[in-house]
Amino acid sequence: MALPPPLSQTRSLSTGSGSGTRADVGAGLGFSDNIEGKLREMHARYTSLGEQLAAPNLSPAQIMALSKEFAELARVVELIEERTALSDSVSSLNAMERDLQGQECDEEEAEMLEMLEMLVAERAVAQASQAATEVSLLEALTPRDEADDRSVVLEVRAGTGGQEASLFASELFKMYSKYAQLRGWRWEELSVSKTDIGGFKEAQANVLGEEVFKALKFESGTHRVQRVPVNDSKLQTSAASVLVLPEVKEVEFELRTQDLRVDVFRSSGAGGQSVNTTESAVRITHLPTGLTVSMQDERSQIQNRARALTYLRARVADSERRKAAATQSELRKESSGTGDRSDKVRTYNFPQDRVTDHRVGVTVTGVERVLLGQDLDDLIDPLMEQDKKHRFEAFMESLATAGGFGDKKKK
Repeated sequence: MALPPPLSQTRSLSTGSGSGTRADVGAGLGFSDNIEGKLREMHARYTSLGEQLAAPNLSPAQIMALSKEFAELARVVELIEERTALSDSVSSLNAMERDLQGQECDEEEAEMLEMLEMLVAERAVAQASQAATEVSLLEALTPRDEADDRSVVLEVRAGTGGQEASLFASELFKMYSKYAQLRGWRWEELSVSKTDIGGFKEAQANVLGEEVFKALKFESGTHRVQRVPVNDSKLQTSAASVLVLPEVKEVEFELRTQDLRVDVFRSSGAGGQSVNTTESAVRITHLPTGLTVSMQDERSQIQNRARALTYLRARVADSERRKAAATQSELRKESSGTGDRSDKVRTYNFPQDRVTDHRVGVTVTGVERVLLGQDLDDLIDPLMEQDKKHRFEAFMESLATAGGFGDKKKK
């Protein structure tokens, strides 16, 4: 009886878009020796970390660092071991097939055929499971955005639409504050420039916590609002831009003193009225890039200077990160948007009570719940899934291009 070939002889990979990046479910991916070696290294590292964590006299910092790496490797190692077990199972079934086919079966041919058919079915299940496990393993190995674990500096700036745009900017800023509270993150307001009617010309805040950038990085761009202002009867469209930058520590990115111009001035409030008689406000310009940051919310010039440097450091570091990323992958070209109504990533439509994210085509009903931060995850989660998919597809294509898949010498 003819049977499907053993797993070691079946191997396929398509590097096209969409489902073509996935393996044929009836066969293994056929990892190259380089990938197999990397998997062995990760398994050995996981074992080593377990032994190190069992050692006495570790400092809290050492325990935290080792535990974090150990936890990150745990899922990958689980998949490696699952793949190994499935591969062994397929090999055993192939060996059983060869033994049965080598036996004479004149008098028990029906029974032999039945056993062979059972082997075929069992092997097909094992092969499909191995292929699925290998895809999950590749997804786990797909490189993450190195900034995902960081806290962020968030800026909201009024765009096209006059006073209505400033009101919308204030609502967005408060939305992120409420969302941060729901996520258990710490919200530190850096600076707010208000208008006469209580709107925001611009506002910045630090959002501190775990994986803040991972969730909020897709908020960067132009947000558009459609509604009828309280003092009007016509539908108006306004916009505000959002910029989310991963926080950068001073030890990680140095702003050289000779590259900075620092100006001090008296702070002022909405409408230009003076709120401080001393020159406590600070404006810092990064001369090589032309980026400028102003802070005036604190009464102390020292505090305003420290906040301005925090924000400026994040902006300059992000500028450098974008330049490096642009040469490697389109996935990292986030944009803060121009603030123009036509350059939009999301629309908040009050008359129809819905919010639409145009990058993933997702619409959520209930504008107020979104602005309260309660349903914001319904818009963020699809963006995170899309990013994960794009990174996986790019990783698969890079493996295929670099020879990560293909025939290997069998011993």
